Amino acid sequence: MNILLLMMGGSGTRFGADIPKQYIELENRPIFSYILEAHQNCPLIDRIVVVSHESWIQYVESWVRWLEADKVSAVVAGGANRSGSVRNGLCAMHDWASPEDVVLIHDATHPYCDVAGIGRIVEAVKTYGGATLGQPQFDTVYRTNGDGFVDKVIPRQLVISGASPEAFRYQEIYDIYDHTDEAEMERMTSAGAIALAHNIPMKAVDSEVLNLKITYPHDFALLKVLLHNYFPNAKPCSEAEKPV
Repeated sequence: MNILLLMMGGSGTRFGADIPKQYIELENRPIFSYILEAHQNCPLIDRIVVVSHESWIQYVESWVRWLEADKVSAVVAGGANRSGSVRNGLCAMHDWASPEDVVLIHDATHPYCDVAGIGRIVEAVKTYGGATLGQPQFDTVYRTNGDGFVDKVIPRQLVISGASPEAFRYQEIYDIYDHTDEAEMERMTSAGAIALAHNIPMKAVDSEVLNLKITYPHDFALLKVLLHNYFPNAKPCSEAEKPV
């Protein structure tokens, strides 16, 4: 079984909005609802666990009902940090997930569903134990020093920008989060970093889509342009139809 862990518990402080960015609306729908719907309709995804900002759980659940997203098994609150939120999501599936199930950790700040990439990631996890979607670099890549000066050119074929999802066998990644101390949880912000620290190899899988990440307002402006390219089959929603 392939389980999507949709991460959307952050506050999005760098974006500068008065609400977390994953809940900002585009065409009467919050951003996360497009990502959730796309994975609900992805034949490679069997079940979904959503990790939400605690104050927004009821709001998220109302959109789950509106979407008729029956793959969603739970909507749970995030933790004190990113790693704590991942742990909460993994714990929510502990009673029914099998050790060899593939868990795909997708951040709602990455507003797309790369179906072809998901297929390759699942196969990579079965072979290697871990995998991540990534965007190859096409420009010259520089390393800078502490004073902001370029001090080295890094071969771009060795560099990717991390994308979503990262994926692992359930039991292996659950055991790591279950036994990792709070200091390490605070220090390492990605599941990939924690997995590598605990000797899970990760295969890099090239993304089939532009690796858009919503961090700043200009990213949101780009999503407005790309919305129907990323989500061509999204269910339309009028103002009157909004569930909340």
